[in-house]
Amino acid sequence: VPEGLLATVTVCLTLTAKRMAAKNCLVKNLEAVETLGSTSTICSDKTGTLTQNRMTVAHMWFDNTIIEADTTEDQSGGQYDKSSDGWKSLSRIAALCNRAEFRTGQDNVTILKREVNGDASEAALLKCVELAVGNVMAWRKRNKKVCELPFNSTNKYQVSIHETEDASDPRYLLVMKGAPERILERCSTIYIHGEEKPLDDELRESFNNAYLELGGLGERVLGFCDFFCPVDKYPIGYPFDADSVNFPVHNLRFVGLMSMIDPPRAAVPDAVAKCRSAGIKVIMVTGDHPITAKAIAKSVGIISEGNETVDDIAHRLNIPIKEVDPREAKAAVVHGSELRDMSTDQLDDILMHHTEIVFARTSPQQKLIIVEGCQRMGAIVAVTGDGVNDSPALKKADIGVAMGISGSDVSKQAADMILLDDNFASIVTGVEEGRLIFDNLKKSIAYTLTSNIPEISPFLFFMCASVPLPLGTVTILCIDLGTDMVPAISLAYEEAESDIMKRQPRNPFTDKLVNERLISMAYGQIGMIQASAGFYTYFVIMAENGFLPQDLFGLRESWDSKAINDLEDSYQQEWTYHDRKILEYTCHTAFFVAIVVVQWADLIICKTRRNSIVHQGMKNMVLNFGLIFETCLAAILSYTPGMDKGLRMYPLKIYWWFPAIPFSILIFVYDECRRFVLRRNPGGWVENETYY
Repeated sequence: VPEGLLATVTVCLTLTAKRMAAKNCLVKNLEAVETLGSTSTICSDKTGTLTQNRMTVAHMWFDNTIIEADTTEDQSGGQYDKSSDGWKSLSRIAALCNRAEFRTGQDNVTILKREVNGDASEAALLKCVELAVGNVMAWRKRNKKVCELPFNSTNKYQVSIHETEDASDPRYLLVMKGAPERILERCSTIYIHGEEKPLDDELRESFNNAYLELGGLGERVLGFCDFFCPVDKYPIGYPFDADSVNFPVHNLRFVGLMSMIDPPRAAVPDAVAKCRSAGIKVIMVTGDHPITAKAIAKSVGIISEGNETVDDIAHRLNIPIKEVDPREAKAAVVHGSELRDMSTDQLDDILMHHTEIVFARTSPQQKLIIVEGCQRMGAIVAVTGDGVNDSPALKKADIGVAMGISGSDVSKQAADMILLDDNFASIVTGVEEGRLIFDNLKKSIAYTLTSNIPEISPFLFFMCASVPLPLGTVTILCIDLGTDMVPAISLAYEEAESDIMKRQPRNPFTDKLVNERLISMAYGQIGMIQASAGFYTYFVIMAENGFLPQDLFGLRESWDSKAINDLEDSYQQEWTYHDRKILEYTCHTAFFVAIVVVQWADLIICKTRRNSIVHQGMKNMVLNFGLIFETCLAAILSYTPGMDKGLRMYPLKIYWWFPAIPFSILIFVYDECRRFVLRRNPGGWVENETYY
């Protein structure tokens, strides 16, 4: 193993991690950089990752009517009666059953631009009610909260109980909001036009229609209900307890729906398309309703145009869903309740036979099941998560991706990578960087390993042919830790080849960093040409000084004997031991310079594995500096006074640099021809045998 290889690999990975941090991907451990490049499936959250997490209330449904919300600062776009009982009840629940608060010191900031402490959905409700009614914080003070059951992913609802500001009514007011279907199943009546009506099938049907219409617009829909606690059961001062739930959560009064739009991030559709061309499957995993999830999935391209789900096919053919063959549908939307009842085989079947999948109304625990299912398919899985409950899935995945802005500390701890901007497009940037560093590491290793052959072969030749030693150990160290270091690291700065995001993800079990084709190229082909350059230079200098090649064989014993001070060369000139050693060390220096000269060509051919150098260009300034650096270092080591004493390196005649140049040109031309054949015959013999 070359001495500089470990440092080269570590520096390359560190440089990439630094570059990724600048692109909002913070990598916690260096191995994750490379694993990210082999990702074949991304399981992504919807809210905040695919969307902007900047929610605004878009529509409401109360008094059995869908109404467009007024989001203007001066409320000039009002299309609904703000004095109606339905709106009053709905806005009261939205204001009271809400933990979001405006940050202090923003009195001069317009309501829509104010910063809010709290969840994005609750912030949208707070701003909506603040715009329409005004001073929500004072409203909350007048209706003091006495008990609260926070939202959780199992119940999917939130409850709070308040004293009311109505002095004539001593009853406690219970307000609840959450997933519309969960809220509706807890209600027995509905509030329409100031009247409380029993919740019959007709009203349930109109609720479903409104829900589907709003969800179909890609909006997140929340249901709202309330209940006045009777005084005889819940007198003033009643000890409400959230742990034992000693208050009613059934037979409540349904009031209405509010739907919020959370627009997709601008860069996401392009990022999803990039994933598709790179052979990466993108799965959406969300807690939202399937209709909303499907609408967003279509808008960002996770479900591509023209691809249908089982529901779409049934609707188009006007037949029951059970009669549709699931294999006909390329896309699938799976509800969390269906997932709960599925066997592992059924889940595997869905993951295998559908290219575009959305999991909706899922719990964080189910995210772990989905990740395990993908891994059973042999996929390398990246999964996003922001909550405490997402930690098992983040740990289990090959790459856990936490959110830098909205993520909990626990999820950041469990993850391998943190998205500083919570943006899905940053994951795709990370995948591209991961693929690039894998390519560049291969190039660095190919470059570093190649010089092993011209370093080892002189010792083998020295032992087998009994010639004076062509290359010394000190000069080998000067190559591995000196001239080769900067050029090898400079390959980490190489730009991606054109096909980097058009290739299928690599198989980590078969496509290794160092494979037999890389060894064959480095050792068997380029390395051999380099060794030939070194020996040619060695023989030229020896011959110029009187030792012709044929006379060097078997000369070692006499050459290295201190007792012999009259060794004759091919022209009967006598050489002392001291003079012989000066000539030997000059050969070491020349062999070293020959390796540097052929490593010029090796560095240039390692820039690209498939493209021509003409296409790739010489834009990598660090690499260009590396070429100059290794040449200058070789000259310094050779010509600096005192080097003959310190490192036993002697100055060379200037024309002794030239014998290796034809070999350098040969390496360049040979590899350009190899890559030309490789591009012309993809999948052919040359690619199978030499594409590393």
